[in-house]
Amino acid sequence: MIRRRLVVTGRVQNVFFRDWFVEHATALGLDGWVRNRADGSVEAVVEGAAEMVETIAGCARQGSPASRVEQVTVSDDAPAETLAGFGKRATL
Repeated sequence: MIRRRLVVTGRVQNVFFRDWFVEHATALGLDGWVRNRADGSVEAVVEGAAEMVETIAGCARQGSPASRVEQVTVSDDAPAETLAGFGKRATL
């Protein structure tokens, strides 16, 4: 099990990116969350098998059908909380 934080920039808000991301993360069996940020980016914390985390990072680079992803920054994330399931959080 690994945990990563993703920050996705580009045209990723108001294009159903978060719903699309939740659907893909859930299908991959990942735990975590995704939210919009005030700067226009989308942030996600994902936890699961390394292969599945790498897969969702690749999905994020492609983006939802209406999005235009410019960059995905992936970093390690310390387990500050227990994650169970996958969902959306309020904008930060």
